[in-house]
Amino acid sequence: MPIAKGDNPVNINNRRVINGKDADVIQLYPMKHTFAWDAYTVGNANHWLPTEIGMQKDIEQWRSKDILTEDERKAFETVLGFFTTADSIAANNVALGFYKHITSPECRMYILRQAYEEAIHTHAYQYIVESLAMDESKIFNMYRQVDAIYNKDNFVLSFNEGIFDDNFKTGTFENDQKFLENIVIFSLIMEGIFFYSSFAVMFGFQRQGKLTGAAEQIQYIMRDESQHLNFGINLINTIKEEQPELWTPEFQEKMIGHIKRAVGLEYTFATTVFPRGIFGMNADGFKQYIEHIADRRLEAVGLPVQYGVENPFPWMSEAIDLSKEKNFFETRVTEYKTGGALEW
Repeated sequence: MPIAKGDNPVNINNRRVINGKDADVIQLYPMKHTFAWDAYTVGNANHWLPTEIGMQKDIEQWRSKDILTEDERKAFETVLGFFTTADSIAANNVALGFYKHITSPECRMYILRQAYEEAIHTHAYQYIVESLAMDESKIFNMYRQVDAIYNKDNFVLSFNEGIFDDNFKTGTFENDQKFLENIVIFSLIMEGIFFYSSFAVMFGFQRQGKLTGAAEQIQYIMRDESQHLNFGINLINTIKEEQPELWTPEFQEKMIGHIKRAVGLEYTFATTVFPRGIFGMNADGFKQYIEHIADRRLEAVGLPVQYGVENPFPWMSEAIDLSKEKNFFETRVTEYKTGGALEW
């Protein structure tokens, strides 16, 4: 669409997350969706690269016959196999879905940052696989061979198909609800549930002093994904405010149903990762953790909790805290940043 001529300034009231006007160029001011700009500046401050993190200790442990059990190796490989595919799906959804249909300039700015972060995450998984001399074909093709991973990926992808269609456009009640549904699936489920149980597995290794280089990279990824999740929650809540007619009781029940189905898929994944349990964690504990996480995601968008369970892994709150002091000469400073303060 050609840019209209004239001297009329941008009207902030025309700006919406979807179906806004004056969206032909990224003109940030006057700014309306400040949550997106805040996320953009925090993302820049939290920039990192996987190659900054040493993997020598991990290499020694992976090569050793005595440090890691077979169950631990299987859990690590399975989680890594999920991550390698999941972040590719995330990148496609952000770049091909969100950016195309979201009309808020400041939201688009953060989406560009988010897409780059997804590329960094994919780089991190490749760096881990190469460093440990793992079977690349096994890890990167695991989504085709492990039902529990395939079913999670396929669940998310089934909601992408419509908005990726060249003929799909927002602007109708049906299409706007479909796009909002995609944000719920992608943000609350993919990034807010499917990622988090795998994060917990990796931090289980970290707590045991095993594969700490890989776990530190996952820790940085979790910080990024937490920001992605918060951005998605803000998108959902802002669309609810700007287009309240979309948030019908029927739509809300449908979203609750999606989250319940996702919890079931994640529980099946947990039984695949933990057939016998490791580090004092087992499938039953993960079921409760998944349910706890699902309730938090529901609450964040104003939906009723469904499970009412406590967090069985309280140490996860410590795992996401990157403001830890480290000896500079022993390891990389975890509160590394290129500017500004480290924030969540």
